[in-house]
Amino acid sequence: MPPTTLTKAKSKQPSRTGAKKVETCLHKNIDLPAEIALYYGFALCEPPVITKEDTRKARNITEPELRGRESTDETLKRFSLEEKVALVRMYHDKKLENGPQPVMFYFGKPIGNEDAPKKPATKERSISLEVMGAPKSIAEALLIKTALEILKEEGFENLSVHVNSVGDRDTVARFSRELSAYYRKNIEELPAHCRQLLKKDVFGLLSCKNEKCRIIKDSAPKSMSFLSEDSREHFKEVLEYLEFLEIPYEIDHFLVGNRAFSCQTIFEIHDPASRDKCEPLAIGVRYANIAKKLGFKRDLPGIGIHLAFKAKNEQKNIKFLKPKIYFIQLGFDAKLKSLKIIETLRKEKIPMYQAISHDRLVSQLGLAESMKIPYTIIMGQKEAIDDTVIVRDMENRSQDTVKIVDLPKYLKKL
Repeated sequence: MPPTTLTKAKSKQPSRTGAKKVETCLHKNIDLPAEIALYYGFALCEPPVITKEDTRKARNITEPELRGRESTDETLKRFSLEEKVALVRMYHDKKLENGPQPVMFYFGKPIGNEDAPKKPATKERSISLEVMGAPKSIAEALLIKTALEILKEEGFENLSVHVNSVGDRDTVARFSRELSAYYRKNIEELPAHCRQLLKKDVFGLLSCKNEKCRIIKDSAPKSMSFLSEDSREHFKEVLEYLEFLEIPYEIDHFLVGNRAFSCQTIFEIHDPASRDKCEPLAIGVRYANIAKKLGFKRDLPGIGIHLAFKAKNEQKNIKFLKPKIYFIQLGFDAKLKSLKIIETLRKEKIPMYQAISHDRLVSQLGLAESMKIPYTIIMGQKEAIDDTVIVRDMENRSQDTVKIVDLPKYLKKL
C-alpha cells in the first residue's frame, strides 16, 4: 500500500510545459504524530475492533499453558494475541494482500474490544504503528525511527532503544526448552509464585522483579545463543540500521515478548530521565505464524510498535497535500541511507511516497506511473556509495544526478 504522505512542497519553476499546478488536500486537522507517520509512509486508519470471535480464535491458537495467564510483563500488557488476530482479519477482509506490499498503518487510538467502555479524553496518547507483509529488517528500522521522531517532537530527549532477538519458531522452541531446563535446576531458589509461573510460561520469569529471580536470570540461557543463521543475519541488519542512524541502543537479553506469537526482533524505547526507568515509552514486536493458524493459505509477516506517553504538543491544524515524488531504494546500502533522507525532507516539508521493502526497479516505476506521480527519486548501490540520487521526470524520462546534500533545494524547484 503506497503511503498517503501528503503535505505542501513549494513550487518554483515547474518543468512540465503547460502543466497546471493542482494541490489536492487529503488530510486536514491532523496532529503532529500523524504528520510524522505520514512522512514515513504510514496510512492513517481506524484501528480494528477486537470482536468476541477474534478472542475465541486467539484462545484456540494459544498454547494451553499460556491461556488465562495474567502477565506483569509490559510487552504482554500492551500487545495481545487478540490484537494481532484482529489485524490479520482486517488485512484479509480488506483484501490488502492483492495490493502493493507492505501495508503500513497508523492508529491514533488503541485497539480495543467491542464491549470495552469508552474512556474520557486525556492527554495520555496511545499510538500504534503496524507494518504488514514486510519480512525484511528495514521494517524494524522504519518503525523505530518513526517512533523516535514522534517522541522527540513531543519533547523527549536522549532516548535509548533496548533490543533483542528470539529468532524464528524453531529458535523460540529450542530456547524455551533450554530455559525451562535451567530454571528447573534452580527451582529450589525460586519463590513460590515464580515456581507456578515456570509451569505456565517460562518467558515470564525473565521479566520478574523479585530479587532472587533477578540473580538467577542473570545466568540464564540467552535467546541469541540459539539463533539460526537467517535470524542472526536479520538481527545483524537491524543493529546496522541503528548504528548508521546513530540511535543509542543496548541488547537486552531479558526482552523476549510473548511466546504465543513473538518472533525475531523485540524492542523498547526508554527515557533515561524518567522517574520510572523500567517503564518504556514504546514497545515493538515482530510476529508471524498467526495467519496460517487462522486458516489462511499463506503466513503474514508483521511487525508493530505501540507508543504510550503524555502529550505535550496539541497542534491539530496540520494539512497534507498529495506528494509529487516517489522514492525508490534498491539494495541494503540504499535503504540504510534512505531513512536519513526521509527525515531531512520531512524537516524541509517535502513529502513523498516510498516502498521500503521492494528491490525491483521496474515494478516500482510501474507503481509510480499508475499513481501518476510526476517525479521519482532513485537510489541504488552506486548512488548510495556516491551519496547521490537520480531524480527522474516520469513524463519525458529525463533525469538528473543530484548530491544528497543538494536534494531539498533541487526538489523545491520542481
